[in-house]
Amino acid sequence: MQRRPLGRTGFTVAPFAFGGNVFGWTADEAMSFRLLDAFVDAGFNLIDTADSYSRWAPGHQGGESEAIIGCWIAKRGRHDDVVIATKVGSDMGLGKKCLRRDYIIEAVEKSLKRLHVDAIDLYQSHWDDPDTPLEETLGAYAQLIRQGKVKAIGASNLSAERLAEALATSKRLGLPRYETLQPQYNLYDRDTFEGPLAKLCAAEGIGVINYYSLAAGFLTGKYRSEQDYGKSTRGGGMKKYLNPRGLRILGAQDDVGKRLAATPAQVALAWLIVQPGVTAPIASATTLEQLKELIAGTRLVLDADALSALDKASAAP
Repeated sequence: MQRRPLGRTGFTVAPFAFGGNVFGWTADEAMSFRLLDAFVDAGFNLIDTADSYSRWAPGHQGGESEAIIGCWIAKRGRHDDVVIATKVGSDMGLGKKCLRRDYIIEAVEKSLKRLHVDAIDLYQSHWDDPDTPLEETLGAYAQLIRQGKVKAIGASNLSAERLAEALATSKRLGLPRYETLQPQYNLYDRDTFEGPLAKLCAAEGIGVINYYSLAAGFLTGKYRSEQDYGKSTRGGGMKKYLNPRGLRILGAQDDVGKRLAATPAQVALAWLIVQPGVTAPIASATTLEQLKELIAGTRLVLDADALSALDKASAAP
C-alpha cells in the first residue's frame, strides 16, 4: 500500500487512520483488539486517540482508549509498525482546556504509562488554550522531545490565525513546531478546513489528519429521518446534518455509489483521500464488517464525474 509522508514528522502513513475514540466505549477490549489487528493486517498504521477518550461516557474518567491501545501493544510486544498519535489539553476535570507546561509534563507521563510505550510518536494539542502563552506550551513539548518521550508534535482544532501564530513562535524561538493538524473536515463540514487553513498547511508542509470524516456517522447514510436517531449512541447529534443540504449530499453519494458499486461511507472516505493536502482521514469502526467497508473505501477510485457531483452537492449554500 502506498504511504504518504505525515508532514515533516519523518513518519509515513497509509491514507486512512483509525479513530480510537470507540475503544473502551462502544467497542470493548476484545473487539478493540480484533479491530486493531485487522487494521494493521490490512496494511494501515496510524492510530489516533486522546487522553480524554472516553470521558464523556457514564462512569468513565478518561484514558480508557489509551489503556486499551496500551494493552494491545503489550500483548503483541511491539509498536514499531504503527504510529501512535494521542492528544493532550482537553478537559480532564479542571473544567477547562489546558496546555500549561506543568499540565503537559504531568499528562504525558500518564499517557505513556497507559500506552505502554517509551515515547509517543505524535503528541497533539487537542484544543487551543488562549490563556497559556504559545511559547510555554511549545517549550514543554521541546523538553519532552529532548527527553525522548515525544517524537513529533501536532495540533487539533486550531484556526488558521492561531496555527500561523504557533508556527511563527516556533521559528522565532527555535522551538519544535506543529507538524500535523487535525481539523474537522468531511463532505458536509467543508468550511472548517478549506480556504486559509488548507492553504497554510500546504504552504508549510503540515500533515492533515482530519476527524469526523463521516460526520459522526451521518455520511454512512443510515440517518435519513428523525426516526433513525435511535440507531446509535450518536443518533441525537444528527439533527444538524438532517436538512436539505445534508440530504442532497446523501443523494449524491447514493448516485455515485450505485454507479461504482460502493456504499455511502466508502464514497465519503474516497472523496476525502483525494482532497488536496489531506494525508489520512480519521474514521472509526465498532465491528469488523464496518472496518472492512472502510478499508474497501480506500481503494475506491472516484472518476471526474463522481467528484464533480459530490462537490456540487456539498457546496456551501
